[in-house]
Amino acid sequence: MFDWLLSPINADAPHLVEFAVAWHGRFMVLAWGILAPLAVVVARYFKVMPGQDWPRELDNQTWWRGHWIGQMVVFGLSVTALMLVLPLNFSETGLHGILGSAVLVALIIQVLLGLFRGSKGGPTARAPDGSLSGDHYDMTTRRRWFEVLHKTLGYCVLVLGAITIIYGLLHANGPNWMWVVLVLWWLGLAVACVVLEQRGMAMNSYQAIWGNDPAHPGNTSPSNHDDQMTGLQNH
Repeated sequence: MFDWLLSPINADAPHLVEFAVAWHGRFMVLAWGILAPLAVVVARYFKVMPGQDWPRELDNQTWWRGHWIGQMVVFGLSVTALMLVLPLNFSETGLHGILGSAVLVALIIQVLLGLFRGSKGGPTARAPDGSLSGDHYDMTTRRRWFEVLHKTLGYCVLVLGAITIIYGLLHANGPNWMWVVLVLWWLGLAVACVVLEQRGMAMNSYQAIWGNDPAHPGNTSPSNHDDQMTGLQNH
């Protein structure tokens, strides 16, 4: 079994890659195969932590820190992996190189979206004059666009990243242990998502931060109202 795990997926072909290419693959598998999907799961299902007395206990930032730190690690690993293969001939990477470039462009867009998502506002981030106004609290047009673009692009780049990893492993004739780890990890996350979804743990950040009081302006939007009903049914 140990020998099989170390052998390449195609036993009839060699697994011969340069040092830089090998570490490029390891960093990208760790970033996009392991950490990125985990950070998304944390952001979707742990805005309200197990045991938290929501809506009496609000704004638990564990999920935000986990998501932000996780994605910054993904960014750092991706940049490092890119630096390793920059001296190589891009034309030799084929479809994997094109897909990988698209993933990195999407990652940069996500970082920029985060930087320009607007102000927070609300009771937890009052302005010096006591005002509650903020892009997130008021759910301004800017914030609504951020929510749509950030989430949509995030899910799309996860799928694209998985496809890119598969092409990369096939191109490099990667060892069986990498395939086993990825398949088990992705299946585990998929099962966890099904269970957490059934438990109604998918809540948007607005209710997680400020609760479900209709007095908060963002709770009047249809999307927040739907999530609010889900949260109420499970608390």
